[in-house]
Amino acid sequence: MNEIAKKLISWYLVNKRDMPWRNTTDPYKIWLSEIMLQQTRVAQGMPYYLSFINAFPTVHDLAKANEDEVLKLWQGLGYYSRARNLHATAKFVSRELNGLFPNNYNGLLSLKGVGDYTASAIASICFGEPKAVLDGNVFRVLSRVFNIDTPINESIGKKEFALLASELLDKDNPATYNQAIMEFGAIHCKPQSPLCNNCILIDSCQAYKSNRVKELPVKLKKIKIKKVYYNYIVPISHNNDTVLVKRPPKGIWANLFEFPLIESPKEITLSQLVLSDKLKQLGLESNTPVLYNENSIVHKLSHRHIYTKFWIIDVDEISNNKVSFTEIEKYPVPVLIANFIKDFCKNN
Repeated sequence: MNEIAKKLISWYLVNKRDMPWRNTTDPYKIWLSEIMLQQTRVAQGMPYYLSFINAFPTVHDLAKANEDEVLKLWQGLGYYSRARNLHATAKFVSRELNGLFPNNYNGLLSLKGVGDYTASAIASICFGEPKAVLDGNVFRVLSRVFNIDTPINESIGKKEFALLASELLDKDNPATYNQAIMEFGAIHCKPQSPLCNNCILIDSCQAYKSNRVKELPVKLKKIKIKKVYYNYIVPISHNNDTVLVKRPPKGIWANLFEFPLIESPKEITLSQLVLSDKLKQLGLESNTPVLYNENSIVHKLSHRHIYTKFWIIDVDEISNNKVSFTEIEKYPVPVLIANFIKDFCKNN
């Protein structure tokens, strides 16, 4: 075992956080945790993991659930394609593989929603296959220890780091090593304020010696943020019913529910809203919308910032897509909608 791997494993055995997926080698539970923790902090993901395990103790239970149940439990975690892929894979494993996950990297990689990192993590942790993981934490540790400024989000950088990660892997104990380097990056070699003065790798860390810790890793900015404006129409009847519609099966928030939406490239006024075709389609052109929130609610996604206003319209009754406010919390909705519902119900 190389010296860096030895130090990381020793550190991990003393400092690792106690998390439920670390007390098992069940591929279902490891897979579930890894999918949930993609682009999600442990503190945020933990309650969701526990809720899923409670609701769906086995892959067969998850496979039997309907999509709305899965999306509702996922509500608030974001990147909902993860939940849909999770459900699709559960059905495949349950029905086609008799509930048994593939026991090697290549087999795992064939599952929907499972990429190189997730396949490596499951293969090493559950089956002892010597496959090195490469996530944001590992990129950060390696780039700093070896003072590498090749961009991590370019193909040349991914290849360079993948080769290095594989060279450092403790092939006799890949499960512990992989978890050790990820945990070290998460709680010690942190993105901001890393604990350099009390670091087991300080003698090896080239970035520390060169005073470049804050500069690494290098990631090129490629995403252009687009501003969009959402105007949600919230009809409310005398019986306290409203309207929810299901979003398309592709795009952001696919298959989640929302109020009727008017999307625009810029902010629109009440007079523009009244003239919109959407109100005519809903049969509400003779009703006057009342703005619920004067200032737009800004919801930030990785590729767009959504500026949102909610417009309340009082109506006598609702016939199509009717949902009672007493039942509305049962529907899977984007967190933006969930926050509005919570605030509206509290104040009305």
